[in-house]
Amino acid sequence: MSGDSSRSDAAGDRDLRSELGAFGLSEKEIETYLAVLERGEAKASVISEDAGVSKRYVYSIAERLERRGLVRVNEHAAPTTVRARPPREAIAALSQRLEAITPALEERFAETEPQTSQFETVRSRQTALKRLRTMLSEAESEAFLSIPERTYSEIQAELSEAVERGALVLLLVGGADADADERRFDGAASVVRRWTEDAPFMLTVDNRSAIVGDAGLLSGTHADETAVALSQEHIAGSVLGSFISSFWPVATETYVTEPCPLPATFDAFRHAVLQACLHKRAGNDLRVRVETEDGPEIVGRVSRVRQAITEPVTSGFPVENSIVVETDGALGDAEPAGNAGEVSDDEPAMAADEVTVGGRGAFIEDYRAESVTLLPE
Repeated sequence: MSGDSSRSDAAGDRDLRSELGAFGLSEKEIETYLAVLERGEAKASVISEDAGVSKRYVYSIAERLERRGLVRVNEHAAPTTVRARPPREAIAALSQRLEAITPALEERFAETEPQTSQFETVRSRQTALKRLRTMLSEAESEAFLSIPERTYSEIQAELSEAVERGALVLLLVGGADADADERRFDGAASVVRRWTEDAPFMLTVDNRSAIVGDAGLLSGTHADETAVALSQEHIAGSVLGSFISSFWPVATETYVTEPCPLPATFDAFRHAVLQACLHKRAGNDLRVRVETEDGPEIVGRVSRVRQAITEPVTSGFPVENSIVVETDGALGDAEPAGNAGEVSDDEPAMAADEVTVGGRGAFIEDYRAESVTLLPE
């Protein structure tokens, strides 16, 4: 009975998170809200530990939750505390707000032509910067962007907050001064590359939204340039592929973050690949535990890393990201994800006890990872 109860509780927990997500709460907001609910009232440091988010980010999330009527932030306390409103009271307040705006929404819907909200044309520098800041503030796992040099200082705060939240940030700076101090990127990006030319500006966030435009729109050199913001996942993925394949390889690497403390768990596979690469480059022996998409847990030693995120490139093509694992034992009867084991002439042949792991959607690796934990050997 205890096993059935545990499974029921887990299913109920997933349903609860799904329903909260339907109200527009992000994954981090949901974790923070649930942590506050379980404590009733707590300091930011306690909520940070329970929810697995940075203390600084807790304050930002708490403000958004307070605006939604879900919590109260007691700034008069020392230190500041966050208190959950009684759920019935909070839901009643949300319902009242929805009911209050329903007539206005219905009237507006009747007066306008149907149109998609998945695409938006951006015609001004101010709007483009606003979009960049908003998208970066919502980045949970990854942010890949190309911007003119002069724009960096205007979004540096948002970049730093994304890195602090644990996001992988790849930054390409166009029209950059070769003599500029690259230490200014510390804490604001994972890898930075510089290109003397003006590349098109673009940003993709968590492979779900993107904005693309001419560099002149951000640099202010051309008043008639435009950009397009979109939220279709497959198109955002195409923008990311273009970024990694066309522009990232021709730029010069100028900054790379330090290897992270271990153990460390990553839901974003590319972030795990970068950190595995940095640790291997530093001479650190690594082990890995991989939760696979449809198969068994993979545990073993990190043998090699294939990637084109940082120099030297070890992948066969720009968007390849994979970890070669020397496994500890049998992996069960799960079918591999793709055709891994195929290697180039320049790469060592796969050993019998080695498997390759890729991210979601991987098609040449043996397995697709849901999460990756890197551990010291």
